[in-house]
Amino acid sequence: MNGEQDVAYTLVSEEEIKSIVADVAARISKDYEGKNLFIIPVLKGSFVFAADLVRALSIPCSVDFLAVSSYGAGTKTSGNVRIMKDISCTLEDKDVLIVEDILDSGVTLSFLCEMFKTRKPKSLKVCTLFDKPERRRVDFTPDYVGCSVPDEFIVGYGLDYDEKYRNLPFVGVLKPEIYQ
Repeated sequence: MNGEQDVAYTLVSEEEIKSIVADVAARISKDYEGKNLFIIPVLKGSFVFAADLVRALSIPCSVDFLAVSSYGAGTKTSGNVRIMKDISCTLEDKDVLIVEDILDSGVTLSFLCEMFKTRKPKSLKVCTLFDKPERRRVDFTPDYVGCSVPDEFIVGYGLDYDEKYRNLPFVGVLKPEIYQ
């Protein structure tokens, strides 16, 4: 079993995800043509999206990874962002694009942007596959958004609950009895 039985319903199908990724990649490719694109996926949740996004780009890019934690095994952010793995190179003179799976409270991405600004990138933007604006705790607007999603607990396509469900090829709403 891959966890499908724990999903109440599919919110974004595998086919819809492919279309969204292609659209976001086309916009990024156009905007970064001729630039020094440096992509920083935020682990663990964005690894599936980031892999598909990088493959869909029509321009060269470099990639390094960052791992942060603000959730643990819960369904809401603790508000405390911890860097678990930092990037391993300088950002000076690079056009940096942070890639995230989902933007909800804005706490993590706001923290990361402030941290990376001190490293003097040429430019700094944020791409998120999913945006959950109803959950914002800080004023934060991403530069690239795949699509907005309702205030439900979603899993699949890299998104997890307690390290499970990342392998689902679609995004579904987790049954509340699983996490309550």
